Amino acid sequence: MSQQDPNDSTVSLRDQKLSLSEKEWQSRLSPESFRVLRQRGTEPPFSGEYCAHFTKGIYQCGGCGEDLFHATDKFDAGCGWPSFARELAGNKIVKKADHSHGMTRTEIICARCDGHLGHVFDDGPTETGLRYCVNSYALIFQPEGAHKK
Repeated sequence: MSQQDPNDSTVSLRDQKLSLSEKEWQSRLSPESFRVLRQRGTEPPFSGEYCAHFTKGIYQCGGCGEDLFHATDKFDAGCGWPSFARELAGNKIVKKADHSHGMTRTEIICARCDGHLGHVFDDGPTETGLRYCVNSYALIFQPEGAHKK
């Protein structure tokens, strides 16, 4: 996240860290999105709205609206969750070790609101070799032409 003068009136609210109480998150998110984004949950494979979704546009964080992935980087990994070859530039995603459920994985978290998105794996079939495996409940889709940043 870029360091900007908070007194600068041109600073977008989207450039600021979003910290809400658990009660505020619960009132802002659907129960399913709250479970995924705030409680590190997951949705059943092949059940998410964006699993087989291939429309041009931008995928944003479902918690704060931060742009995270471009639809051109989405691919069908056959894993049951939306998969992306890369994240958008700008350090919008934080990666951290996750040793839950008897596995070692790399969790991906929105840098702006600390929402759990999913995990990234190094088994992707694209030129990056990465597979960002993301929960649909952690995303909002903005179709091409409707996206404003």
